[in-house]
Amino acid sequence: MNNRALFLQHVAQTSDAPMGLEMVSAKGIYQYDVDGKAYVDLISGFSVCNIGHGHPQVLAAIEKQITAYMHLIVYGEFIQTPQVRYAKKLTDLLPDSLNCVYFTNSGAEAVEGAMKLAKRVTGRSKMICFDNSYHGSTQGALSLIGDEYFRQSFRPLLPGIYHHRFNDPVALEAIDEDTACVIMETVQAEAGIIRPDPDWITAIREKCTRTGTLLIFDEIQAGFGRTGHLFAFEKYGTVPDILLLAKALGGGMPLGAFIADKKLMRQLTYNPVLGHITTFGGHPVSCAAGLAALEVLLEGDYIAGVAAKEKVLKSKLRHPAIKKLRTAGLWACLEFADFETNKKVIDQCIQAGLIADWFLFNPAGLRIGPPLIITEKQLEEVCDKILLSIEKAGV
Repeated sequence: MNNRALFLQHVAQTSDAPMGLEMVSAKGIYQYDVDGKAYVDLISGFSVCNIGHGHPQVLAAIEKQITAYMHLIVYGEFIQTPQVRYAKKLTDLLPDSLNCVYFTNSGAEAVEGAMKLAKRVTGRSKMICFDNSYHGSTQGALSLIGDEYFRQSFRPLLPGIYHHRFNDPVALEAIDEDTACVIMETVQAEAGIIRPDPDWITAIREKCTRTGTLLIFDEIQAGFGRTGHLFAFEKYGTVPDILLLAKALGGGMPLGAFIADKKLMRQLTYNPVLGHITTFGGHPVSCAAGLAALEVLLEGDYIAGVAAKEKVLKSKLRHPAIKKLRTAGLWACLEFADFETNKKVIDQCIQAGLIADWFLFNPAGLRIGPPLIITEKQLEEVCDKILLSIEKAGV
C-alpha cells in the first residue's frame, strides 16, 4: 500500500476530504511534496510557523537541547533551564501583571488551565464567551466555542457557559458578580478575522474589573507578531488577567501557555495541591525551540514589516468575486459568495502552489496568513497567483 492508502487506513481522520498532500520537506515560506513541487505556506500551519520552516537558529536550539536532555519528570518539579529562560523572556515582554507562566502542550490545554484558574480564584463558575469564537476541542474548550454545529454532538457540556455576539454591548450587561471570567479572542480567527471594537474591549475590561471577573485574552492564533504587534492586545491598551498563547509559541514544536499574576497562579498549588498538572507540558525541547523562534522574530524586526505587507494585501487583492476583505496585519480573510466558490478558488490556489484553506466558522472565507518572513515581493507574487486562481476557478 502507498502512503496515501496507509494514511487513510491507519491515521484517524478529522474530515471525509483531507487535503492529502504528502510533504517531504519545508524551508522558509515553502513546503515541498514528494514530486518536488514547491508550495508557499499561505497559512503558516495555522499561525504556527510565524518565522517560517526550518530556521537554523531554531534547529540549533533543538539539537543542543536534545543532546542535553529531553523529558525528565512531570512538569513543575525540576528546575529546567529552557522553561525558566523562556518564561523569563516572555514575562519581560509582557505587562507587569502577567509575570507567571504555566506551560502546557497545546492551546486547548492552556484554555482548560485558564478556566480552572478562573474558577479557583473567583469561587464562581459562570463564564461568558462569544459566538464564532474558537478555543479548542477538549470538553471545556468545546463548551466555550461559539458554534452549535460543533458542540451539539458532544452534549452535555459544561454548564454556566453563556455565548454573546462579538462587539455587542449587550455582553456587558451579562458580566456580574457571579461571573468567573470573560474569555475572548483579541482577533476572532475562525470567524474570518474579526477585530474587536476598541471602545467595546475597553468597556469589557472596565466591567470585569468592577465585578471581580477575570478577563482572559486568547492570543493563540493572534500572538507573536501576526497582527503587527507582538501581542494583539497591545493595540487596545487593555491588559487581561490571563493571557493564552500557543501555536507560534513553540516555534514549530508543540507548546501552549496560560500566563497570569503569580498571586493568582499560586492558587493552583494548594487546596488541592497539584491543582493543575501535566506530564509533557513545557517540554524542554519545545521551550528551547520557542525561545529561539521568539529571538529570531524580534532580532529580525519582522513585526515592523507587517504594516507594509498588510497594505500589499489591501491594494492587490481586488476582484469582483471578492465580496469582502478583512485584515489584521499579515492575516486576511477573502470572503466570496459562498463555500462552493471559495472551494473552487482554494483548489486552484493549491494547483498554483499555494497552501490555502477556509475558516472554520466562515467557510466562504479564504485564509491568508503566510510566515512573517515573507518579503513584499513574494507577497505580491502570491496575490497575483490568488487573482489568477480566481479567474481559473471561473467565479
